[in-house]
Amino acid sequence: MRDPRQFYRFSYVFLIFAAMLLAFTACEDDDIEEPLSAVALDLDYAHMVVGNELTLTPVIRNFKTASKEYQWAVSDSTVIEIVSVASNYAATVRAIGEGTATASISTMDGAEQASTTIETNLIMESEVRLPATITAYTQSTVNIIPDFNLVDRPVRDYTWTATPEGIISFETDPETYEIEIQGLQEGTAELSITSDDGQVVGTTRVTVEDENDGILKVLAIGNSFSEDALESYLYGLADAAGEEIVIGNLYIGGAELDLHAQNATENNASYSYRKIDAQGNKSATADVAISTALDDENWDYISFQQVSQKSGQYETFITPLTELYDYVVSNVDNTDTKYLLHQTWAYSENSTHSGFVNYDNDQIKMYEAIVDAYDQASDLIPTYSVVPAGTAIQNARTSYIGDNFNRDGYHLNEIGKYTAASTWFEILFEQSVVGNSYVPDGFVPLDAEIAQHAAHEAVQNPMLITELTDYQTAGGSGVITKNVLIDFATASNSAGWNGLTSFLEDATIPNLKYEDNEFTGIELTVTSRFNGQNTAGETVTTTDLNMPAEVSGNSFYGNSKGEWAGILVEKGVLKLSGFESDSTYEFCFFGSRTASDNRETLYTVIGSNTGSAVLNAASNTDEIACVQGIQADENGEIFIEVTSGANNDNSNGFFYINAMRIAPEE
Repeated sequence: MRDPRQFYRFSYVFLIFAAMLLAFTACEDDDIEEPLSAVALDLDYAHMVVGNELTLTPVIRNFKTASKEYQWAVSDSTVIEIVSVASNYAATVRAIGEGTATASISTMDGAEQASTTIETNLIMESEVRLPATITAYTQSTVNIIPDFNLVDRPVRDYTWTATPEGIISFETDPETYEIEIQGLQEGTAELSITSDDGQVVGTTRVTVEDENDGILKVLAIGNSFSEDALESYLYGLADAAGEEIVIGNLYIGGAELDLHAQNATENNASYSYRKIDAQGNKSATADVAISTALDDENWDYISFQQVSQKSGQYETFITPLTELYDYVVSNVDNTDTKYLLHQTWAYSENSTHSGFVNYDNDQIKMYEAIVDAYDQASDLIPTYSVVPAGTAIQNARTSYIGDNFNRDGYHLNEIGKYTAASTWFEILFEQSVVGNSYVPDGFVPLDAEIAQHAAHEAVQNPMLITELTDYQTAGGSGVITKNVLIDFATASNSAGWNGLTSFLEDATIPNLKYEDNEFTGIELTVTSRFNGQNTAGETVTTTDLNMPAEVSGNSFYGNSKGEWAGILVEKGVLKLSGFESDSTYEFCFFGSRTASDNRETLYTVIGSNTGSAVLNAASNTDEIACVQGIQADENGEIFIEVTSGANNDNSNGFFYINAMRIAPEE
């Protein structure tokens, strides 16, 4: 029998030999990784342009050493430098010279460390860009950051100069060369930035204005509703009152507060910046950011508004209005700037706007919702005033003019624009607009008077409708004794002409006037709508209607044979009512649209008797169609039907009415 002790001795020796062999093999194996260092950096190598910065972030791998303190060092301080170190020991490194150097992080005792090799190249800027012009002020500062090409920070050294002296003073940042300009006195100075080696030069013109120059400056951040209210007649009202004004409008059609807030935070250059200067000159600049417009003038007033269909929904104001205000106020130097809310108006009762359903297609319901929403919104920001344009329009609708202040059911026509502008005038200048002498050409003086009173009452009672009891009728005998001229265009304001400014059903001219602005007592109403307005009529004509270009060049049109824009309009129908005698009248029509096919239009006049006439509207410059001997029916009414004629070969059957004359017959 084998001695078991011999077996155990053999096993013991074998185990010792195996352990030695394993140790020897481990020492010879090149693939075994060294233990990870307790600290590392996110980059082993980096390439930088002189003047730029880079952030290096350490990775602490051993939680036992995470509480240790670390320090940064560079191998060559002429190549790179440590600008700052964050609480997590992330270091901002700046390249200051050309070459190669390392940036290292280590524990205070040097036991643990990691480094990044950084190679730098010197790329020098070759151009500096400045704004073409800068406006500065005598009581506030303007900051400008020069734009250097190729680099984040300029490599060359620069000096700012201004000539002549005494117009401005300035302070500059020695690293970015941002300049803070203070106006000293009114005037113009040439401001230049020049590299010390003379290789790079930038120049701009600085105009210093007196902040107390007496010129009121107002900026709207809005859409087509601010366009309607501010761009047409506000300047004229101010000028007639001896007041100087600069008007700015940051315009995006259909823009709501959410979009304005987004554009502000992202600094999107998305606006058409419309501006009327102190001399009344108008300009429009595309692709402008809110910040650019804020810097353009020292604004006394800045207004905000919600898009029309949401203007009666307070919840849509809460977040975007406060965000937009916070952005604007942080980017305006003038601490005296006042902030306004531009109250929009309810749609006309015949409006086809898709947003009207938000208010059950009810004008009064929409108006009341708007008033309430803007009243609540005024508490969201430090609101100086709500401009009650919506109440002014609603007041004006109580007059004989009725619901005829819109050109398409929601945008304002000319008398609507004048009403809104009158409201703005009273808010801005804190004086009554009633009696203001500015009545634009083509306006009926009585209508301008109504607009002024509607605006004045709105400012006095901004949350209530005031009925204009003194303006319930315009008079007139109901007998046409002189020529009456009618223009069919949504923007109609030609002297001596009656403008029908909406093609929708129930649009009205409540009392037609003669060329001398006396009233006839006859009302014109659209009883069957047209498709829309066309603006491609001939503008040079030779008929005895003596039409200005804005009359002959615009028309209402229909399409009797095929749908256009989703609508089939077989005929448009007008009604004249209020005739008080058995007099007979001649009706003459003009239709025109630049075209090469046959667009014959048939005009049929129906009273107690009927007559019709045709003309080809295609590129028509000299033809009118007249119907004689028409007498009102027993109800004092005459109807006019407009449709395509028998020879019309247009596939859609387009027909047109640009102008009409009613003349008494002997």
